[in-house]
Amino acid sequence: MRTNEISFRIRYSETDQMGVVYHGNYAQYLELARVEWLRSLGISYKSMEEGGIMLPVISLSINFLKPALYDDLITVKVILNKKPAVRIEFDYEIKNEAGDLLATANTVLVFMDMKRKRPTKCPQVLLDKLKY
Repeated sequence: MRTNEISFRIRYSETDQMGVVYHGNYAQYLELARVEWLRSLGISYKSMEEGGIMLPVISLSINFLKPALYDDLITVKVILNKKPAVRIEFDYEIKNEAGDLLATANTVLVFMDMKRKRPTKCPQVLLDKLKY
């Protein structure tokens, strides 16, 4: 599975006085989508960390097209475009309930050996789930 979607409603605390989602919250929405993508494969981020692997973000890009508003039901689609190696890259589409494209984004993360504090290869268990 190279794509996954997660939907949730915008909470009041995520918005400014105009009811528009504060731009800094989008990074959290992308993280939610990534974690649930991993879970949809039967792997939890927690289990990866327990296995000594963490995934810090090394690049984040967001293109804001339309505002997300308080109480909107939004869907974040996460897309894995290529086989992960030491890095894993995702593209995202964020849409509202009407299907309007609100934002696109891209993140790059690196597989990191927690003990050595050095980059490492993608875990084989993940590659096996992706059928690479």
